[in-house]
Amino acid sequence: MLRQTRLPDESADYLAAREELRLAEIELMRHREEVAARRRALPAGPPVDDYVFLDGPADLDTGDAPVRKTSLSELFTAPDRPLIVYHLMYGKRQTEPCPMCTLWVDGFNGVAHHIARNADFAVAAAADPATLREHARNRGWSRLRLLSCGDSTFKYDLGSEDKDGEQDSTISVFTRDGDGTVRHRYSAHPRMAEDIEQRGIDLLAPVWHLLDLTPGGRDDWFPRLDY
Repeated sequence: MLRQTRLPDESADYLAAREELRLAEIELMRHREEVAARRRALPAGPPVDDYVFLDGPADLDTGDAPVRKTSLSELFTAPDRPLIVYHLMYGKRQTEPCPMCTLWVDGFNGVAHHIARNADFAVAAAADPATLREHARNRGWSRLRLLSCGDSTFKYDLGSEDKDGEQDSTISVFTRDGDGTVRHRYSAHPRMAEDIEQRGIDLLAPVWHLLDLTPGGRDDWFPRLDY
């Protein structure tokens, strides 16, 4: 049954505009699902290096504990599971954690146990392990696997870092073949074109979409590390 909100004093103009909006939202949903289907239908991507990360202890409270090295291939918990890696803007030229990335990762921490039912997930940053885990403790990120890229070229090769060490946010998906070969499946960046600077990975954060429901929209609001 189609259920819609109906209030006694809605004008004919309001009802007509709301119906036009409902149809536009249906069109948007169908187009979004078409794009998602195209993403899933991508051919097998190129093999990538088995990058090595610095992996800290599972307990955030042991921030000074020794770290271990973990390869990209070891992040897969099963052969048929994809791996999602979020590139956090923190480290090198990004001397303070990015507020926008932090907003996204706050959300990822809340849903990590749901993601784990279908995919492996990690957050990778250029920051050293102790610095990264200090930020994680401050944010309460207790459900996430946090990786320092160390001296690897992972972020540079995937386009989330330039030759000068400037950082950018990115989301990457990898798969692993039966013989252990890791392949790059998909990456998305905020900058989709010359005139689209920050909207490329908006779908990762519900905050923007909730604000888009309001009359004022998101306007020029930008997250902060504290309020």
